[in-house]
Amino acid sequence: MFGKRTTFGGNAAAASAPPRARQTPAEKPAPANPGTGMAGSRSASGGADGPANDHNSEQVVDVTGPERTHDQEYFLTKSSIFNALIDSIDLSQLATMDGESAREEIRDIVSEIISLKSIVMSISEQEDLLEDICNDVLGYGPLEPLLARDDIADIMVNGAHSCFIEVNGQVRLTNVRFRDDSHLMNVCQRIVSQVGRRVDESSPICDARLPDGSRVNVIAPPLAIDGPTLTIRKFKKDKLTLDQLVKFGSISPDGSKVLQILGRVRANILISGGTGSGKTTLLNCLTGYIDRDERVITCEDSAELQLQQPHVVRLETRPPNLEGEGEITMRDLIKNCLRMRPERIIVGEVRGPEAFDLLQAMNTGHDGSMGTLHANSPREALARLESMITMGGYSLPSRTIREMIVSSIDVVVQAARLRDGSRRITHITEVLGLEGDVIVTQDIFLFDITGEDANGKLTGLHRSTGITKPRFAERARYFNEEANLVEALESSNIEQHQTVNN
Repeated sequence: MFGKRTTFGGNAAAASAPPRARQTPAEKPAPANPGTGMAGSRSASGGADGPANDHNSEQVVDVTGPERTHDQEYFLTKSSIFNALIDSIDLSQLATMDGESAREEIRDIVSEIISLKSIVMSISEQEDLLEDICNDVLGYGPLEPLLARDDIADIMVNGAHSCFIEVNGQVRLTNVRFRDDSHLMNVCQRIVSQVGRRVDESSPICDARLPDGSRVNVIAPPLAIDGPTLTIRKFKKDKLTLDQLVKFGSISPDGSKVLQILGRVRANILISGGTGSGKTTLLNCLTGYIDRDERVITCEDSAELQLQQPHVVRLETRPPNLEGEGEITMRDLIKNCLRMRPERIIVGEVRGPEAFDLLQAMNTGHDGSMGTLHANSPREALARLESMITMGGYSLPSRTIREMIVSSIDVVVQAARLRDGSRRITHITEVLGLEGDVIVTQDIFLFDITGEDANGKLTGLHRSTGITKPRFAERARYFNEEANLVEALESSNIEQHQTVNN
């Protein structure tokens, strides 16, 4: 079908990268461990020899030890077979096939190449080689086994020979590696090109996304001194809900009820938190309580929100082209979406002067708008909003900016990643108003750390602060949710008293 050549690149192709000589049984390398530690039967090696881990044990292999002697030989053999494969197939026809059919066709051709070149390897090694080559041609190379796992939160590739992952809040070194820096750059180029972006020496920094919405950042040489650096913030295949956050202990049932009410009553919410604290996940959860008949417009640098409503318009920024023209900024998107009859505006992350436009939108009839922001506390989040507006070149008095913030933001929800790797919602704080030039806030819901268990996990308690009639209770009354709000706050406060008394 692909115009296979009977020579498959010819034996001359193998001269530059000689295949393995025939080996006696004693000389054959030990078969690789068939257990991959990844979903299905995929290899965890990513092209690197070394023992693989058992997925059930949730252990990730540390490859800081000395490399095995045939690592380089494996790569030379793989390179020789890969070059012969590229010479033997029609990539344009391959692109018309579905993924599974294309993968089977490639496996058949590679198996035939191995046979014609008389390359001797164990069945396990051959399976690893077949999977690696299929991933290189059709997927993201050595990253495929990691992307297949749903328990990995982050993938951090620091050059071709160093790859870390975050599992259960802990960062661990893996035995996944790339052939060289050019191999890693090819994978990076494949990822960013899918969303119309590029990464090279002239544009060495790039933000992109995978088809499932996972966030991708690439920084390439000469800015990255030790080789291309790729960071992927993975999203779970199954969308998290507030009920699941309750199950994980991120928020109490009463706190979850308060957040649900805030989503329903069209409160303007700012979600604050540090890197990896779960801001985007929480934003996705809150948007689940938007009425299905509302028109929602999202503005993001890299589209990653996963709203479930039927009437959603997704907008994404665009970097400049090679001539430095054609850039579309977050400010441009927010300004334009105001002309698109939105009922709610969701901003993936507020980073700069677009904060001014978001506040204006919140203050001009677009109740229920939401956004995220990097900050370590609710008060710091409001101070950062003011700083970003000032840095945008607006020569407004501080009091005027603070009046805008107070009239626009109803609630700040603080998310945090604790030192044991767990993620908690630590504050639900409402913005009350101004006293002089100071923004007045009050905490409605808090998370108190009470200690540490035998496994080193932090223990704590979500509680209300005793305020059962917050400022947004009037809004809750308008939407017939006041009774539910008061019930949730009082219940949490009673449970706190009972815990203290016991």
